[in-house]
Amino acid sequence: MFRHDSPAAEWFTADASVLGVALVFPMQGPAGIFGPTCELCAQLAAEEVNRAGGVLGRELRLLPVDGGGSPREIADHVEALVDLGVVQGVTGWHISSVRQALAPRIAHRVPYVYTALYEGGEHTAGVFLTSETPRDQLRPAMGLLAHERGVRRWFVVGNDYVWPRRTARAAHGYARESGGAVDGEVYLPLGTHDFEPVLRRIERSEADAVLMLLVGSDAVRFNRAFAAYGLPARCLRLSTLMDENMLMASGPSATEDLYSTAGFFASLANQDTLDFHGQYADRYGIEAPALGSLGESCYEGVLLLAALLKRAGTLDVAAIGAAAGTVSYEGPRGLMHLRGRHVRQRIYLARADGLDFDVLTELDLHGSRP
Repeated sequence: MFRHDSPAAEWFTADASVLGVALVFPMQGPAGIFGPTCELCAQLAAEEVNRAGGVLGRELRLLPVDGGGSPREIADHVEALVDLGVVQGVTGWHISSVRQALAPRIAHRVPYVYTALYEGGEHTAGVFLTSETPRDQLRPAMGLLAHERGVRRWFVVGNDYVWPRRTARAAHGYARESGGAVDGEVYLPLGTHDFEPVLRRIERSEADAVLMLLVGSDAVRFNRAFAAYGLPARCLRLSTLMDENMLMASGPSATEDLYSTAGFFASLANQDTLDFHGQYADRYGIEAPALGSLGESCYEGVLLLAALLKRAGTLDVAAIGAAAGTVSYEGPRGLMHLRGRHVRQRIYLARADGLDFDVLTELDLHGSRP
């Protein structure tokens, strides 16, 4: 669970000169494919914070924790770190079932910045969220594809846990808003390899599009199987969890007519993104894992946690929550502000183009709420 080759392995006791932060990200399982980028982006942010003087007069130091295992075991481990006084905050990308196990155990004791896109509706005191929700991310994307591509019938393929199921529930309403419907749903265990039964169902359906709610390497294997089955000729795909590492692993022959929606793409041609590319390349070199929205979210998480603590001037969770409405920070996604403990941000729609994403447009989020 704890990675012993990390520099943080040297300290298991509280140190008054250090502000310890548990960085919970996947080192195994389907999401492990983008875990290395999560760690590098978070470390880059921590170094930036420390160059600027740290937080509350202390050095911010990350303690990597494997977020790819059992939710209960992860929650046990992080709670133990809080009990020992080793960490005074938690952040990172991990699936919603991990967040649901972890938040009740630690969020009232230390600030918890969750960076993964998720199903919405998280209002636990002490939890702050940097990433996308279906209403801001999926709703406008489905509406635009209905208008521009004539999509009316959707088929949902997701992993079997809270994020895909609740997102699919929302997708039913979004499809109806544009005169369509969700005609089929299949939920598969994390780590699924055999997609042929699902592909047969899609082939027999009248679906114009597949909404992919699959994590990491599961999505990679589905993309390959989908292409081998010849389905791109009749169904486009839309994913709210598809970064550049997953795109490259899928291969250019498996990503025809594949769309993704997110608050960050490495191919965005704006100054914030270009600056971030430069920082990442200067620090880790050209052979580093590819930048993508999922890893980059961990950079956002560290910056938001530091901003929350600096604004409150204390580690007290109640005081941090009280000051959160005035917190802002600047990062690769631009100048970010909190509203209702969620970061508000621009969302984009992109289409796969070989091994990269072609960002098509910024989505209209008028009236969206978490």
